[in-house]
Amino acid sequence: MAFDAFFLSGVLEELRKTALGARVEKIHQPARDTVILLLRCQEGRQRLLIAANPTAPRLHLTGANPENPEQPPMFCMLLRKHLSGGKLTAVEQPPMERLVRLTFQCTDELGDSVNRYLVAELMGRTTNIYLLGADGRILDCLRRVGLDDSAKRQALPGLYYQPPEPVEKRNPAEMGREDFLAMLRAPGPDLLADRLMDALGGLSPLVCREASLYALGDVDARLEGADLVPAAERLVSFFDPARRGPHLYEAADGTPKAYACVPIRQYGRPSREAESYCALLDRYYTLRDRRDVMRQKAQAIRKTVQNLRDRTRRKMALQEKELLTAQDREHLRQMGDIVTANLHAITKGQRILEAENFYDPDMKQIQIPLSPLLSPQQNAAKFYKEYAKAKNAEKELTRQLELGRGELEYLESVLEELDRAENEQELEEIRQELAAGGYVRQDPGRKRMKQAASKPMRFVSTDGYPIYVGRNNRQNDELTTKLAQKNDLWLHVQKQSGSHVIIPWAGVQPPDDTITQAAQLAAWFSQGRQGQNVAVDVTPVRYVKKPGGAKPGMVVYTTYRTVYVTPDPGLAEKLKTK
Repeated sequence: MAFDAFFLSGVLEELRKTALGARVEKIHQPARDTVILLLRCQEGRQRLLIAANPTAPRLHLTGANPENPEQPPMFCMLLRKHLSGGKLTAVEQPPMERLVRLTFQCTDELGDSVNRYLVAELMGRTTNIYLLGADGRILDCLRRVGLDDSAKRQALPGLYYQPPEPVEKRNPAEMGREDFLAMLRAPGPDLLADRLMDALGGLSPLVCREASLYALGDVDARLEGADLVPAAERLVSFFDPARRGPHLYEAADGTPKAYACVPIRQYGRPSREAESYCALLDRYYTLRDRRDVMRQKAQAIRKTVQNLRDRTRRKMALQEKELLTAQDREHLRQMGDIVTANLHAITKGQRILEAENFYDPDMKQIQIPLSPLLSPQQNAAKFYKEYAKAKNAEKELTRQLELGRGELEYLESVLEELDRAENEQELEEIRQELAAGGYVRQDPGRKRMKQAASKPMRFVSTDGYPIYVGRNNRQNDELTTKLAQKNDLWLHVQKQSGSHVIIPWAGVQPPDDTITQAAQLAAWFSQGRQGQNVAVDVTPVRYVKKPGGAKPGMVVYTTYRTVYVTPDPGLAEKLKTK
């Protein structure tokens, strides 16, 4: 992430256009380090979020409305006392600082107009929110800092607020070619990204790496031996304020990974420009927080399924070794034959039979171990018995391995479902599916969910054809075996876990573009979502069968054709119906 001073300046510019002059209607503190101000603006209400989380400090307008605690914290109560009804009159940011000073025109207990200041320091581990009086004294702050915590800057009610020491680095937006050239020629780190980080203020490491890539073609470019004049010219262009904008980089699976106030190219795929700085931050952290919450809620189920999968793998590995041993059984029959042919030469109590191996073309001597407790005939019978036992073991082990492969495929599909679960309802359906299969115990205190409440996802292709995608194994079963007609097209990623996809048959063969888009959805909602040229099988539903006793979502099919597609992160969002 790159919530640096320049990104913050873009956020504040949007805040000035939207919320300057707005009144504070409500104040909430949904989390220990998060404050939300509900502002009544000219164009409607807006929520201003200030997060003093050391790992993700930020300030932006948000559409989120998180649940609030029943009892508001004391800091929230103090903010309500001093800021409720106040008018936002100024939004200020010191040059190259991740610090915001919001000025509110308020009314005190006597009815007089007074100024109150809300200061947000968004600087990593020292992140804090201060409420200041008109004289600059601290009324209170989110994190109090005493003398034992810091000898330089205390943060306690009654003390005067002390701003952080000003940044003594240069502002890249105010530098020309000669300034950059002098900076590049001066003593310092050889890596361009490190030189920029040391000499310039307000920048994040991500932006410095992007500047290095833009100026010298590599994020790890070195200054030694480089042509510095064109590099300086390109740095002037890179830091041109007109080039700035909110850019979001997403991974192949659509997960937001990084953002900055400049285009991001260092990860191999270009970023995309968002509609606004606030909208970018809201999307980034909303999706990230939602995924984190779902990951935490699914952790217990995931661990259970992973343990079952790993146990199944270990069991299959042992069975495969036993199968190899069982398949190598011919020597048992041969030794039985040799013992039988030499019964006359064996005495009871003999431990070793040394005889010619008539199965060897060279008739070499072979030593066969015997049991001294058995008669010669019983020793021969013992080899034949072990041979028959190995033959039967091969049949059983082959059957067990086939069952194990099905079990493993099913457990992998459940893990893939857990990765895609977006809400508590989908997670509950997976939990019920596992409980019905005996993998987890059904909690008697948990209210059982009606399965009809959740339906498969529906998309519409650019040609206007509906496309249905199962969210989990139960929906895959329902979609393929109950809802789909025999002539509907069925799609599934080849040899991997994933959703069943249906294109309903409307009496007309769906166009190739629709089939391609459905195949891309099948690849996207599967284990192959991060791959390229993913194989997707296409066949009419009449060729898809569910074997008796098969686990949810498990089917077999014949007479199919295969298409190869690359999953598109934006296609599902584009085609999904509201």
